[in-house]
Amino acid sequence: MKLFTFVADMWLEAGSTIQYLGAALGAGLAAIGAGIGIGTLASSALQGIARQPSAAGEIRNNMILTAALIEGVALIAEVVAILVIFLK
Repeated sequence: MKLFTFVADMWLEAGSTIQYLGAALGAGLAAIGAGIGIGTLASSALQGIARQPSAAGEIRNNMILTAALIEGVALIAEVVAILVIFLK
C-alpha cells in the first residue's frame, strides 16, 4: 500500500513540475514569437519607407498599430501562463 501512495505522490509532484514547465515554455514562445513578428514588421516598414519616403507617416502609424496588436497577443499569452501557474 505504501508503494501506491509513494507512486501517487511522485505523480502529483511530476504533474506540478510539468505544469510549471508548460507555463514557462508558453510564455517563452509567446515572447519569442512577438520578437520575431515585430522584427519582421519593422524591417518591412523600413524598406517601405526607404522605397517611398512620402508615405513615411502612414507606414509608421500602421507599423505602431500592428506592433501594439502583436504585443497584445504576447501579453495575453503571458497572463495565461501566469494564471496556469497560480491557479492550480
